[in-house]
Amino acid sequence: MRLLGGLIRGPSAGTSDNVRSSLRILNASWLTIIASIGLSLVGVYAIDVAETVRPVGVVDLAPTAWKQVVFAIVGMLAATLIALPHYRILAIIAWPVIAGLLVALILLLVPVLPESIAPVRSGARSWYALGPANFQPSEYGKLAFVLVVAQYLRYRTKHRRFTGLIVPGLIAAAPVGLITLQPDLGTASLYVPALFVMLIAAGARLRHLSIIVLCAALAAPAAYPFLQPHQKTRIVGMIKAIEGDESTAHDINYQAFTAQTLIGAGQETGVPAPAARALVHYNALPERHNDMVYAVIVTRFGFWGGLGVIVLFLVWIGGCLLVAASCKEPMGRLIAVGLPAFVAAQMVINIGMNLGLVPIIGITLPFVSYGGSSLLASWMMVGLVANVALHKPRPPFRQSFEYPDDDERTPFGSGKYGRSIGFSGRAVSR
Repeated sequence: MRLLGGLIRGPSAGTSDNVRSSLRILNASWLTIIASIGLSLVGVYAIDVAETVRPVGVVDLAPTAWKQVVFAIVGMLAATLIALPHYRILAIIAWPVIAGLLVALILLLVPVLPESIAPVRSGARSWYALGPANFQPSEYGKLAFVLVVAQYLRYRTKHRRFTGLIVPGLIAAAPVGLITLQPDLGTASLYVPALFVMLIAAGARLRHLSIIVLCAALAAPAAYPFLQPHQKTRIVGMIKAIEGDESTAHDINYQAFTAQTLIGAGQETGVPAPAARALVHYNALPERHNDMVYAVIVTRFGFWGGLGVIVLFLVWIGGCLLVAASCKEPMGRLIAVGLPAFVAAQMVINIGMNLGLVPIIGITLPFVSYGGSSLLASWMMVGLVANVALHKPRPPFRQSFEYPDDDERTPFGSGKYGRSIGFSGRAVSR
């Protein structure tokens, strides 16, 4: 009877059943996808408001806004392609990809590379000029970095010891060091919180990470003499703004004060579109379509509009964390935790820049700020999260970082419980 049933269904039916049984169509990544679409639409509209003072219709968007639409469509297609193969297959190519990106970052530092190929923007050499589009390796490095770290940590337990944090730290140090030399401290600063979140999710001990944070905080002042002049200026400007010194409002703090003035103009519900366009244009807000796009949104839609953008980001992050919670395989869980860490850090810093809470360090707002590399990389993150949510884990695997209770009596976590239970049920230690 079983054979007869198989013949009646045919091979195509069996294949279809196997595909359906290995996929989870209804999953939490849809929250992330919907939030991404909403943020992208808000970004296109905000860029149009920032770039033109004339009232326009849907078909009369500013050229920059139309480019953003094209970037978004390409990003959605890329997300779809990334969501199709199992994420373990993508992890296999993660090491070659990050190696290639590191080479691209190194070449940006070569002085003989002509500016026509590697232009300097805002004091940083971070892009390759590729005709109508630009390629920024550090943006795509975020995805490769998360895949590499997730692959490294998936079956290991060494990171639960203090000395075991050296290798993950070295993995992060390579892109962070090269991006810092561009110099692009803003993008480089995003890798550290992402690494820490992934380590915490993988079971690293908080006391070890706290020691590292404390040492870094104590050593931070020593790095000040090595900063570029414009970076020192931003720190000085931030201190003056905190002190309430408005003497720099038309000098080093012009961008920050203008952004805050426009945010204040939006008040609770914002101003009409023509007034918002005029305010943004005639106040000459620098980078209003890019780093300062959040100020444009609040000018147009007020406090509630700015809060709505934050809510969309929280939905995006929440969808990722739900995917992580539902994934029982360690690598998939780390991917779904590391990517929202990047987005969360970027959101907090960018909005803080617009509100005058942190120095302006050239951080874009994911999905919203203008930029092909930024938007494409953001949508590729969506595809990777959807991939983890869509595909069921393939054996062999073990439960995600299931450890016995920590042995707190050992100073660096090297006691008898520095082990994990492998997928075969045996204790493994790597």
